[in-house]
Amino acid sequence: MIILSIETSCDDTGITIMEATGGIKNTSFKVLAHTSNSQIKQHIPYGGVVPMLAKREHLKNLPILLEKTLKEAKRNLSLNLIAVTYGPGLEPALWTGITFAQELAKKWKVPIIPVNHMEGHILSVFGKVEGKFSIKLSDYEFPMLALLVSGGHTQLVLIKKWLDYEILGETLDDAVGEAFDKVARMLGLPYPGGPEISRLAEIARKIPLLRGGSKRRGGKKSTSPATAGTPQEENFHLPRPMFYIKDFNFSFSGLKTAVLYLIRKIGKLDKTTKSQIALEFEKAAVECLIYKTKKAIEEYKIKTVIVGGGVAANKYLRSEMKKITGRNIKLLFPTQELSGDNSLMIGIAGYLQYMKNKGKIPSPSSIKADGGLKL
Repeated sequence: MIILSIETSCDDTGITIMEATGGIKNTSFKVLAHTSNSQIKQHIPYGGVVPMLAKREHLKNLPILLEKTLKEAKRNLSLNLIAVTYGPGLEPALWTGITFAQELAKKWKVPIIPVNHMEGHILSVFGKVEGKFSIKLSDYEFPMLALLVSGGHTQLVLIKKWLDYEILGETLDDAVGEAFDKVARMLGLPYPGGPEISRLAEIARKIPLLRGGSKRRGGKKSTSPATAGTPQEENFHLPRPMFYIKDFNFSFSGLKTAVLYLIRKIGKLDKTTKSQIALEFEKAAVECLIYKTKKAIEEYKIKTVIVGGGVAANKYLRSEMKKITGRNIKLLFPTQELSGDNSLMIGIAGYLQYMKNKGKIPSPSSIKADGGLKL
């Protein structure tokens, strides 16, 4: 089966063509073409994604990417299925992909399958952006646990059987990726903020702790302008929200507000202080994710852990996840290219859902954008 998949849930436009064979327990994919376009430059001046601007860019990019994808795949229009994201996400952006898919389905006389964006992130850990890959369920043990972390979502999802999901917990306010972006803005860092926070945190990790004043060789205290008068890192303690709540929910709004109060208390920030705040924030946010994930692993006797979404690219999160899973639990991350929003994961999810439902899918005209769609 040849599948064309479309992703427009936020500010990334993507189109992929894949060949898929096999059933839901043993599936093989071959990537024929994978193209995408990022809108980051357009949204940087606004410090975040502007929905109507994202819609406009999708409308411009979709025809261009389609032509490029078809040319790269070197195929005539012998498609069997179109998969398109219908939620969750920004509804103006989602509608552009859905309408485009409906027009193609009518023109090419092929069916459309609507895909849940979050299921795409779960399945992204099995994909590759080129060549062949497969999903062989006999290689993995159930129950599985998925930690989905992005700019719009933070969820812990239990998977007792394949393609069947139960949300154990989710954020009660800001998503963790959103918190990263907002804290970055407070620190005067450019959008997107997540990579910038992590970059500064890495700088701070390389600076020796200034407990009682760090010493130069020879035993004299440092008088470096970069650290003189700077609050010590050990004094930068931010809260770890929801640590003492028994459920699996998250909250990052209070953590974000604590950073704001800390910045106001300090006043003018130099580079070293910004790096130390970034480090403490990253540690606090990741510790919240790790704490709840570890609890879920223990309570549900998890055998396989999946981490998906844009924040899955965070190096500190990856290293801490490896510590709590150890050798007895299989830990799966997407490749760097597939950690963010992409159309390849939509193609994987579309094919597997098509096989699961034995080809029974809704009519193209009935597919509608659902910004708050749940798994």
